[in-house]
Amino acid sequence: MFIKVISGLLLLLSVVLNLRHGWASVSGTITPQTKQFFEPLGVSQSFMLGLSWLNLLAAGLLLFPATFLAGNLLNAAGILLIMGYALQTGNLRLAALEIPFLLLPLGLLWLRHPLAK
Repeated sequence: MFIKVISGLLLLLSVVLNLRHGWASVSGTITPQTKQFFEPLGVSQSFMLGLSWLNLLAAGLLLFPATFLAGNLLNAAGILLIMGYALQTGNLRLAALEIPFLLLPLGLLWLRHPLAK
């Protein structure tokens, strides 16, 4: 029972983070900190928009046990993509900052969906 509660809280955290980051770019309300975050990576506005749609899709897929795996894999792939761009530009600090966010979908996969049988 305790594992299901922890899994549920982490699932809620992951969905909220994905929705918040995804919706910010899609709606055009990107904060200056987010722009400053992506600026050294040299990514375009269309890349950021595509990543935002990926986040929104992952958030939706995370909610259902049948698509839980796909949502976590999309989430991890997006984080790995950002880490790859950071490492390509030599920004080790940014790549290291993404490690906890990469551990979130991997931990969720290990804990499983809280509503799964």
